[in-house]
Amino acid sequence: MQFTRRKLTGLVAGAALSASCVVPFAHAADDTIKIGVLHSLSGTMAISETTLKDVMLMLIDEQNKKGGILGKQLEAVVVDPASDWPLFAEKARELITGNDVDVVFGCWTSVSRKSVLPVFEELNSILFYPVQYEGEESQRNVFYTGAAPNQQAIPAVDYLMEEEEVERWVLAGTDYVYPRTTNKILEAYLKSKGVAEEDIMINYTPFGHSDWQTIVSDIKTFGSAGKKTAVVSTINGDANVPFYKELGNQGIKASDIPVVAFSVGEEELAGLDTAPLVGHLAAWNYFQSVENDVNAEFIETWKARMGDERVTNDPMEAHYIGFNMWVKAVEAAGTTDADAVIDALPGIETPNLTGGTSTMLPNHHITKPVLIGEIQADGQFEVVSETDDLVPGDAWSDYLPESAPLKSDWVDLKCGNFNTETNACLGGAS
Repeated sequence: MQFTRRKLTGLVAGAALSASCVVPFAHAADDTIKIGVLHSLSGTMAISETTLKDVMLMLIDEQNKKGGILGKQLEAVVVDPASDWPLFAEKARELITGNDVDVVFGCWTSVSRKSVLPVFEELNSILFYPVQYEGEESQRNVFYTGAAPNQQAIPAVDYLMEEEEVERWVLAGTDYVYPRTTNKILEAYLKSKGVAEEDIMINYTPFGHSDWQTIVSDIKTFGSAGKKTAVVSTINGDANVPFYKELGNQGIKASDIPVVAFSVGEEELAGLDTAPLVGHLAAWNYFQSVENDVNAEFIETWKARMGDERVTNDPMEAHYIGFNMWVKAVEAAGTTDADAVIDALPGIETPNLTGGTSTMLPNHHITKPVLIGEIQADGQFEVVSETDDLVPGDAWSDYLPESAPLKSDWVDLKCGNFNTETNACLGGAS
């Protein structure tokens, strides 16, 4: 890792739509291309997902100003799965079969993504998934533009070990597949680095958890053993608000027990008093504070549309990358047909907002830089660590014995879970 500092630039998401809502222009004519937007606009995940709906509408409008695609205008179809994981599958099916969309951009939690996987496979449609996730998956119909564990979780732990000299670890997460699998990988990784089992504390809480007093007290006690302690947080959604408030209430400062979060970005901080959180960290692949011309143009367009108070964040950049890759793939294929676009996407390159160029890989993940940001009083992040090069997303973890031999390659191997030891595709729900 190359450690740098960058100057900072200087919400809550818009009003939720109802579960059956479609944007006013969703009833598209036959000569338009429909794009599904599948994000929670109500419920516990609305704090994070509503802004992703907003950025998709912006990207679609901006593309239409350029003339659309293949001579056709784009139409957004927005539905609200309302933080209800089974409802994601129902809404995905509605978008594909009822609204005849050509592609869907959506989901945040891994449980929502896994809920829709069978639908996209059955109906042979395309999903762009924009959020960091636990890996251990590669599906032909899904393109993962958020970070895999080797593009976020592992580099964050490395930073804390090398720069903060952390020896004790609290792995705190929301109780669902992403935190549990990520923490399984991190526990194996920490032990491979010589961390003793008694120096790892793991805790899970439900979605929307609000009473953090006892848990934060336990973290404080765990951190009082004379070894530098850090919290690696996979807490998701609006539970982050009371969690960080309780850290402040109990006087836990970043200099004492730093927290590095994987699901807290600029949007989530917009609803918090950030003064007690200064110095805590987040690991992402993009921050609004990154300075370059492409990001400056993106921020300007966003704020002109949404208002100066609205911030940008990492999953928004993932949608920016994914949308532009899909546009290029459709133009290259000359059609929105799913099979043709799926085949065209690997190898597609497009600028990211961090100043580089991201590439879609044969495993349907992308190359991304890894950044560690430090929370500032204004709710922005100062970048304190950045990888020298873009990191290729790895679908399968090297630190889990059952995953280490697996390889995903939808170009040559036509398989999401090819076992390199047995030279066989495991098939099934990869």
